[in-house]
Amino acid sequence: MTASLAEVRWPITTARLTLRRLVEQDLEATWSYRKLPAVFEWITAAPQDFETYKTQFLESGKIDRDIAVQIETPQGARLIGTVMLYIKDAWGQREVVEQAKSVEAELGWSFDPEFSGQGYATEAVSEVLRICFEDLKLRRVVAECFTANEPSFRLMERVGMRRESHQKASGLHRSGQWLDGYSYAMLKDEWTQRYRS
Repeated sequence: MTASLAEVRWPITTARLTLRRLVEQDLEATWSYRKLPAVFEWITAAPQDFETYKTQFLESGKIDRDIAVQIETPQGARLIGTVMLYIKDAWGQREVVEQAKSVEAELGWSFDPEFSGQGYATEAVSEVLRICFEDLKLRRVVAECFTANEPSFRLMERVGMRRESHQKASGLHRSGQWLDGYSYAMLKDEWTQRYRS
């Protein structure tokens, strides 16, 4: 059976957050912070205008793997970030390749800098890890970033992910420079030991 975000009972609440599926109506809320230099420095795509962003936001499949992270304010619910949860196949030899289908996830995220330093990203990503291992029954979760993106790899470390590799000049940044990258991962057993022991 193929794991899917549709299997999860949304929304999910944590101590301070509500996590739910991203919807088209979140377009402007996500644009409001993804257009900021501090954010688009590191995210995969950095469109320079709203119309281009809208086209990319609505691309087939993209919205289906993003989770909206929101808080309650006196003015109502406010989206403060998103976490990508991309379910994928692990590598397997031909004879067992079917057993490697949809057993792994890749995470990515972007958060509004206005809300940084308050632990919201850590709380959100910790909960997404729980979703991966408990609700979706995945066996492994990975995340990658440029080594210069310290806030991102520090977040990976705070939630208990382990650095698996440091790749030299492995990714082309939009500045035109080839930058080093880090790869982090967590296995279900590691998550269980950290969060359930």
